[in-house]
Amino acid sequence: MKNKVLSLALAAGLLASAPVQAADKLTVLLDWFTNPDHAPVITAQTKGFFEAEGLEVELIEPADPAMPPKLVAAGQGDIAISYQPTLHAQIEEGLPVAWIGTLVETPLNSLIVLEDGPIKKLEDLKGKTIGYSVSGFEDAMLGQMLKSVGLGVDDVELINVNFSLSPALMSGQVDAVIGAYRNFELTQLEIEGKKGIAFYPEENGVPIFDELIYVVNKDKTGDPRFARFLAAIEAATVYLTNHPDDAWDAFIEAYPELNDELNKRAWADTLPRFAKRPASLDEGRYQRFAEFMAEAGLISKVVPVETYAVEIR
Repeated sequence: MKNKVLSLALAAGLLASAPVQAADKLTVLLDWFTNPDHAPVITAQTKGFFEAEGLEVELIEPADPAMPPKLVAAGQGDIAISYQPTLHAQIEEGLPVAWIGTLVETPLNSLIVLEDGPIKKLEDLKGKTIGYSVSGFEDAMLGQMLKSVGLGVDDVELINVNFSLSPALMSGQVDAVIGAYRNFELTQLEIEGKKGIAFYPEENGVPIFDELIYVVNKDKTGDPRFARFLAAIEAATVYLTNHPDDAWDAFIEAYPELNDELNKRAWADTLPRFAKRPASLDEGRYQRFAEFMAEAGLISKVVPVETYAVEIR
């Protein structure tokens, strides 16, 4: 028995002294500054889900929000968080990127008006002013929403308000804003003493789309780290769903500057929108949305979904 105890002690000592295998490094380029939209990624980081998959993940905020997919395409990052409409446009441009997963599986984009303003239904937009930040997809989305009620872009006046959507609406500079996120701008308005109403594109003629997705270099979809990354994201999303308050506490411990009313409420509002099966691809959704973009003139042709999206097993 004594020898057996000594042998067990010796084995434990050898295990303790054995070198720990280094985690595989992975760089994730965010689409924007860190915020509650990234909750599954942050939770995977703060609660050890990446570590459990043997990954050391570095999260990088972009200096230019347009750059992450381009940097990944150039081999200057492993994974980029991007947008489904952007993916279709970049495939059209020939950028060598591919979808491998979904972060936010519903649109966040919306058209917002003030509750006490003149707009009660989309038809009321005729002759009114609409503020926007970025032309292109938002124009097409607005055009389709207006078309659903018998109007066209010529029936409204578009005003570029840069990124001051909420201030432009609250000040009366415009009657509505397009491109406002339903999980942020509505709350921001309420905090400022105004109540807003959102009109959702997916309920008004626009095919439903994924707001935020994970893209990688098209030639590197076989990288084994990606399957482990998505497994960690799935586990973190389930944890986040079951323990939102604990995940929030870990989030603000890592990012104390985000501990305010707007982010706390956005955290709760975004929870239902995260993909519970991030590695699962809805080919029909991507096909339908590509057809919408082609009809809107944003892309010239619809290519097979399998050429730019890969389900990693």
